[in-house]
Amino acid sequence: MKVELDYSIDIKYIDGDAELENLYGEQVPVTQIDGEHHDFWRVDPERFRACLERHRQRQ
Repeated sequence: MKVELDYSIDIKYIDGDAELENLYGEQVPVTQIDGEHHDFWRVDPERFRACLERHRQRQ
């Protein structure tokens, strides 16, 4: 059974933000789950969903 998870996405553009440009450079897009680095360059929906599920179970 596939269960959809309730989550929200905040989009931040690094252009013009020197700190974020230095931190992430050409790695965008970068994904984080509750502020924890998850992945960069490509977003794999299945991997993201699995990590989100594991994160929710720890809460």
